[in-house]
Amino acid sequence: MDIKINVPDTLEGIKLKDYQEFIKTQTLSNDEEFVAQKMISLFCGISMQDVLKIRLTSLNDLIEHFSEMFTRKPELKERITIRGVEYGLIPSLDEISFGEYIDLENFLVDWSSYHRALAVLYRPITNKHKHMHEIEEYKPTPEKDKIFKEVPVSVAISVTLFFYRLGLELSKDTLASLEMEMKSQKNEKQTSQVEDNSPRSGDTTQASTQSLKETLQDLIRLQASDYLNVSPISHSKKKRKK
Repeated sequence: MDIKINVPDTLEGIKLKDYQEFIKTQTLSNDEEFVAQKMISLFCGISMQDVLKIRLTSLNDLIEHFSEMFTRKPELKERITIRGVEYGLIPSLDEISFGEYIDLENFLVDWSSYHRALAVLYRPITNKHKHMHEIEEYKPTPEKDKIFKEVPVSVAISVTLFFYRLGLELSKDTLASLEMEMKSQKNEKQTSQVEDNSPRSGDTTQASTQSLKETLQDLIRLQASDYLNVSPISHSKKKRKK
């Protein structure tokens, strides 16, 4: 049976709250068919029963469509509008308060709290001039946090990518500095005639460099992470259940 549904063409058409619900379902269930059904229900705004009426070939087309959508890398938005109110991104991360930093650190680790992280980063604009703006002081409330569940998931993903890229650049700069220090210490060691069995600062630097390289590799993997990870359903595939 064919039914008419509204299929979003871009990530702008999917709300963060629906993506959060999808991630929750995917985390709690090993039933791939149920996860796919729930995804289409959430992203297309139809009931689970209506999803069952969709032809299998059409359902797989939808899975591939959404999979392709989530490979796109949205640009970070300096300003967004929610319920008629314009919000601006924090003008400078270097000037955030300790409280803002702690909240960001806590809220960015899990998709279930991502709307709260966005409430830290975006606040109502109080003054603006061309591409510059000032925002309200940070005063979190449950009501303010909840508003950000309504933003497109593209806003949340763009923030994720921004912080991964920022961490990537900082790690690269620090890594380059440490490697230069190691080379300098190596040269000093070659010209020195003094030998002893005490721990060398170069050993500490080498350990720090290796740790940072591993962190850098983790950031690269995170930046290339799959935000959907739903496979087409095969006629012959056995249903996996928890």
